[in-house]
Amino acid sequence: MSKMDAMRAMREARYEQRTASAPQRNEARKPQEPAAPRLTEAPDSSSEPEGVPLCGHKAISGRTCTRDRGHSAKSHRYS
Repeated sequence: MSKMDAMRAMREARYEQRTASAPQRNEARKPQEPAAPRLTEAPDSSSEPEGVPLCGHKAISGRTCTRDRGHSAKSHRYS
């Protein structure tokens, strides 16, 4: 038996071992209730000047875009 054959046999044995125990774990799980629908939050209007709706795009850091809604600029301006 070559080294590759031995490695393949070990990999198949580990796979069989995992798949043999997998149904037992899945059966033990409780069925989950459907998740409640997510509500989208409106952009924070406390820093928004009156009458000018902001873009509201959120960055990964959590900051929001301060440009006007529907701006034609390719990038967002965060504050």
